[in-house]
Amino acid sequence: MNNQSIKTTSIPGLLILERPIFKDDRGFFREIFRADALEKVGGIRFEGVQMNHSHSEAKVLRGIHGERWNKIVYPLNGEVFVAIVDIREESPGFGKVETFTIDDDYRFGLFIPSGLANSLCVISDTAVDYIYLVDAYWDGTDTRAIAWDDPDLAIEWPIKDPIISERDKNNPTLRDLFPEKFK
Repeated sequence: MNNQSIKTTSIPGLLILERPIFKDDRGFFREIFRADALEKVGGIRFEGVQMNHSHSEAKVLRGIHGERWNKIVYPLNGEVFVAIVDIREESPGFGKVETFTIDDDYRFGLFIPSGLANSLCVISDTAVDYIYLVDAYWDGTDTRAIAWDDPDLAIEWPIKDPIISERDKNNPTLRDLFPEKFK
């Protein structure tokens, strides 16, 4: 069965992946994504090589990280606010931000192509588990990131005093990373 709904967004290449959920008295079953549907609908050949699991407590904000890999992200539980930023220098959408709220009423995955930076902010009172499948191995050398409170991005975060890592407190702004784009 292939009932995948793939929706485009205002950022080229950023896709919403929706799959049906099958519930019964035991719980539920859902496929998160199907490579054949992604290739058919989006023309994207995705071959995941590493799966990561992030656990974040309430009020945690992670990101905005822009590693050079394609990824499929899926928050397993709780409520999260996700912000995606186009940091591809050649993109007509450079600097564009797209945000999503993902919760139990509307849970979906995102396909995030290389060149987009993503973040998540836990807005539920409980911790959130977030998995992501990537098409390149992480080796610690690709650590591009942008300031979460970059005034040029003007992201309206739902948490005013989030818990942030030291790294993310000190990330450069988009203007610092790409000064030629702001002349």
